[in-house]
Amino acid sequence: MPLTISLHTPSAIPLEVDAVVLETVRGQSADDVKRTLIQHGNRQVQVGEFFDVQGSAADDNMLVWQGDLAKVKRIGTKLTAGTIRVEGNAGMHLGAEMQGGEIVVEGNVADWCGAEMHGGRIHVRGNAGHLVGAVYRGGHKGMTGGEILIHGDAGDEVGHGIRRGLIAVAGSIGGFAGVGMIAGTIVVGSGGGNRHGAGMKRGTIAFLNPASGFEPLPTFRSSGPYQPTFLRLILRELQSAGFAVPAGAAHATYERWCGDLVELGKGELLVRQAA
Repeated sequence: MPLTISLHTPSAIPLEVDAVVLETVRGQSADDVKRTLIQHGNRQVQVGEFFDVQGSAADDNMLVWQGDLAKVKRIGTKLTAGTIRVEGNAGMHLGAEMQGGEIVVEGNVADWCGAEMHGGRIHVRGNAGHLVGAVYRGGHKGMTGGEILIHGDAGDEVGHGIRRGLIAVAGSIGGFAGVGMIAGTIVVGSGGGNRHGAGMKRGTIAFLNPASGFEPLPTFRSSGPYQPTFLRLILRELQSAGFAVPAGAAHATYERWCGDLVELGKGELLVRQAA
């Protein structure tokens, strides 16, 4: 069986498990993993104090986390290869700065999912918090590669400072998606929020629902109707990954808004028009 870490003692104080690195634990026994030190508030504790550990990652390069891990932070931080599955909810900073591999979450994730990630894929079956794929405060670039797929809703500042890569949210989002965006692509299934693309330099934010009611900022200018071929390719890949794409979105007509004109003005908002 894959290496499985199961929560047996929930904690009101967050646990930070970035010391549990897949590249390291796949060469360790279950007892070795139990002795790994993690952060619990202002003190360090062994993994075994809160988790049961079974199996091994030596053969399949897979790590499975089980339980309601909403208070467990930094799962999969800086992952470079292999697969991490979370069979429940996950806490903040999931997949932050990851470089490769895949993380699949069966529940919801908290804020900063995929913050400043460089590669790989994060697949969240539920909802996500704020700042998906975003830059940390004081940093220069958010996500610079890879994919983040959210099947539910997401909060504010999705893709803040994104440089490359793809973020797709099937549901609704909060405000300021793509704020300070440098490049990359954000796809939104149901709309929501306001002030999207504020300060963006390049890149694309696409709204697939014609009833989203989105109003661009006054620093964007319409360039008319548009049927983007590249978006069809992206949506085809999303569907192959099991992502819910609204009917007719691939061949729909979109209103193209160019901006943000207070910056380079080379970004675009694609807002699907009603049939």
